[in-house]
Amino acid sequence: MQRLKWLYPGMFVKRWISLSVFGIIMVSMGFVMMISEPRSGNKAIAGVIIILGIMGMVYAVKRILKSFMAAVLPEELDSGLLDRIYKKRVLDKGQKIVVVGGGTGLSTLLSGLKHHTSNLTAIVTVSDDGGSSGRLREQFDVPPPGDIRNCLVALSDSEDLLRSLFQFRFQNGKELEGHNFGNLFITALSQITGDFAKAIKESSKVLAIRGRVFPATLEKIKLVAFREDGRSTVGESRIREEKGSPIDRMRLIPEDCEATPETVEAIKQADMIVLGPGSLYSSVMPNLLIKGIREEIIKSKAFKVYVGNVMTENGETDGYTISDHARAILKHTGPGILDFCIANITPIPQHLYSKYKMKEQYPVELGARDVEWFRQEKITLIKAHIASMEEFVRHDPVKLANAVVDVFNITGR
Repeated sequence: MQRLKWLYPGMFVKRWISLSVFGIIMVSMGFVMMISEPRSGNKAIAGVIIILGIMGMVYAVKRILKSFMAAVLPEELDSGLLDRIYKKRVLDKGQKIVVVGGGTGLSTLLSGLKHHTSNLTAIVTVSDDGGSSGRLREQFDVPPPGDIRNCLVALSDSEDLLRSLFQFRFQNGKELEGHNFGNLFITALSQITGDFAKAIKESSKVLAIRGRVFPATLEKIKLVAFREDGRSTVGESRIREEKGSPIDRMRLIPEDCEATPETVEAIKQADMIVLGPGSLYSSVMPNLLIKGIREEIIKSKAFKVYVGNVMTENGETDGYTISDHARAILKHTGPGILDFCIANITPIPQHLYSKYKMKEQYPVELGARDVEWFRQEKITLIKAHIASMEEFVRHDPVKLANAVVDVFNITGR
């Protein structure tokens, strides 16, 4: 009975099914005529019948598919369905790239890379303890969802309204003020399913993302910074507030936290592993302090790329050059963690330079000493124009993604 519903009135497929059947009959008749009638005149007529039958079949199938799409995905008909299908097929064959980090830098890179490949995996830090994410973390005992939400939205293929909904931040309401709808959505799903990882997976379906997003760990971790003057700072949100002494070492509480199995497997399968961009000590480093992630990256045969920051950050990288960033990563991990480093060479306009100077932030410098250090460490330094200079100084998603993908061209792989 279920199959007979195709013949119900209003389905708009009966006429096209009939046409396709008629086309099949014409093709069959044409072949019969060609085989049974040896005369050339009849063969010509048979050939015409076969061609007309094939044309009828093709047209009928096309109209049937259009009827299906008009009912299931009406908006796709006006947005280049064939183009979207073609892109998906091509992107599904793209290189396997794993991006490790957090904050806005990670989502910026993902928004650019999704146009090169769908084989993307974002490994996201879960050490955030401030803002909406921090409140939800304490109240519901879940990993902070903020950075994960940003990555989901960055990889989304959904319509603008749905992406805007996930990024919507409540401005009023005693309990809701400051909370982000996407954070609440992921938290609610985790409570319903009892599984934070499953909540991310279901959110990925809602947003129709290209790629996958995994938390670095499902354990409730805290980030600790030890400074050169002996002070220590507990909590990611407090690290930037502490000034006056550079960071010497970082560690996690608990130190033996385990990486999620999905992150480990993604690293093993990767063609390229990208660290950053993002805050060195509060976005990139927390992932590398997790033993399972750190060891798998070092063992991996994939290309390992670090994307340097454009500007220094208060309380974290004051006065750092590009080699200082890479040196800190090696100090906390070990040899074999980096093969390439992408450094920005786009000059900062004077009006923006003055704006950031007031906040005691400066461009991350690339000097002769930095070049020499990378040469000695056998890390390939890539100089690229990867910054956007509009209202703020930040990474440009398109330029940055192109620079990352160009690593495959440089190596010939």
